Amino acid sequence: MSIKQISVFVENRPGALNAMTDVLAANNIDIRAMSLAETKDFGIVRIIVDNAYKTTTVLKDAGYVHSVTAVIGVALPDVPGGLNQVLRVLTEVDINIEYMYAFLGGKSAAHAYMIFRVENAAAASAALVSKGIEILEQEDIENL
Repeated sequence: MSIKQISVFVENRPGALNAMTDVLAANNIDIRAMSLAETKDFGIVRIIVDNAYKTTTVLKDAGYVHSVTAVIGVALPDVPGGLNQVLRVLTEVDINIEYMYAFLGGKSAAHAYMIFRVENAAAASAALVSKGIEILEQEDIENL
């Protein structure tokens, strides 16, 4: 159970991020979630999109270096302690979180959404599902 995250390498200079999103916009690709991590010379833009295959093709054709990584998407109850509940489950099964980020979307105001990158996605997903926590699939992202 996983979602495809696309990591795109962009120069750390004015307009570089805009140029990348121009390519996506021109090809009618909808960004569902985004995270940007930067260093002095380059940035890594992590995106979750409505159509991962089309996006990777478009980025390749435009000359962008990118990679695809499996991540876990979780629908959290949008209440105080919702994130804590997920983190507790992952702690109980000794799963380390490499990084995470939130995104909005969907038709339900009852949920918040988080993306998690962990070392063992299968074990993390199984633990979360066993506690009744909703895991998102790539198809769920496409339909948000």
